[in-house]
Amino acid sequence: MKKYFFIFFISFGLAANNDTNLSNKNILFVGNSYLYYNDSLHNHVKRMAIERFPSYEEKFIYKSSTIGGARSWHHNFKYLLESKNIGVNESFDLLILQGGSAEPLSKNSRVIFKNTVKEVNEIAKEYGTKLALYMTHAYVAPDKRYEANMINKISSMYINAGKENNVKVIPVGIGFENAYKENPNIQLHNLDGTHPSLLGTYLAACIVYGVLYDDSPVGIDYNYFGKVSDQDRIFIQKIAYETITNFQH
Repeated sequence: MKKYFFIFFISFGLAANNDTNLSNKNILFVGNSYLYYNDSLHNHVKRMAIERFPSYEEKFIYKSSTIGGARSWHHNFKYLLESKNIGVNESFDLLILQGGSAEPLSKNSRVIFKNTVKEVNEIAKEYGTKLALYMTHAYVAPDKRYEANMINKISSMYINAGKENNVKVIPVGIGFENAYKENPNIQLHNLDGTHPSLLGTYLAACIVYGVLYDDSPVGIDYNYFGKVSDQDRIFIQKIAYETITNFQH
């Protein structure tokens, strides 16, 4: 299967980590099974953050609200952002929104996504919460919805919504393409061709971590309790770093 490599040539440097007044301590992930597969993405990102910022271990509060097969507009954002409803005393610093994987495939759903992002961003502002968009990865075979260059539709939808609302885009989907380009044999997808494998979730976690804390994931020791080999860990961290530093929207 032919893979595609995307580079956005305006890059930003990742800062050396500094836990003084660290932002993004209270984080809410909202999405579907792309987030909750493989012990849930938020758990992996939190473990990486604790490794790099150990003094914040007790201060990090990561929550995840997912609905299987949900699209971006299926969630009750007002309820979730009223953080005490889900056991968090302080408002969330950041809401990470993952849209449904099929949303980029039709004009109608792309319009609904754009309108949803605008609405959610306004709701988030009421609670003093920033919004970030989690760019999903493309399908691969044997998923029947696979199509060549699908990442172009995905990236355009997320980048445009990010620009229109002045919110960050987390380029996970582009990271998948970059990894497959460099190593076509790596298994980032589950056997169904849609959900992430453990390595896919690990790559997503590295990219999310890097964007959240403006810090390179390279050198993180966390390997999901020995489930990710050193070879895969080093390769995936490199791809995540390159994806983040070469992405600008």
